[in-house]
Amino acid sequence: MSMDGSGQRNPTTGNRETNYKDLIYVSRTEHFNAAHKLYNSAWSKEKNLEVFGPCANENWHGHNFELIVTVKGNPRPDTGFVIDLKKLSRLIRDKVIEKVDHKNLNVDVDFMTGKMASTENLAIEIWRILEPRIREMEGGARLHRVKLYETPRNFVEYFGD
Repeated sequence: MSMDGSGQRNPTTGNRETNYKDLIYVSRTEHFNAAHKLYNSAWSKEKNLEVFGPCANENWHGHNFELIVTVKGNPRPDTGFVIDLKKLSRLIRDKVIEKVDHKNLNVDVDFMTGKMASTENLAIEIWRILEPRIREMEGGARLHRVKLYETPRNFVEYFGD
């Protein structure tokens, strides 16, 4: 199709052109390990154990997290990319992974200070870090979703709402 969606061939190359009005979703997966404890200091030890179970362990516990960041946009005419995945990966590693990998989320991570270190809150904070930086990147891509696996069976998704 041509740029206007007419399906015509490019007169110079003879090739069909991509319809750049199509929205594409592109995801990048990163991995990190971190410890945390779910514990509400306003509650008794018994109440914390009742609500959080082993996640309220006084000696912390850890997870092998999988982070999937999805951006959306239109492929650029010059590259065919929605976003340069090398740049997206570097952004995620520099602004998120380096701050959380092999760290205690309750103690060592500045953007989690004063917050319950739940996977839900972590996903929201990751969105807040990445969204404005992705918006500033070349090409017009937008952050669509932060998906964070705490375990292979437990994950959260945040869409910025």
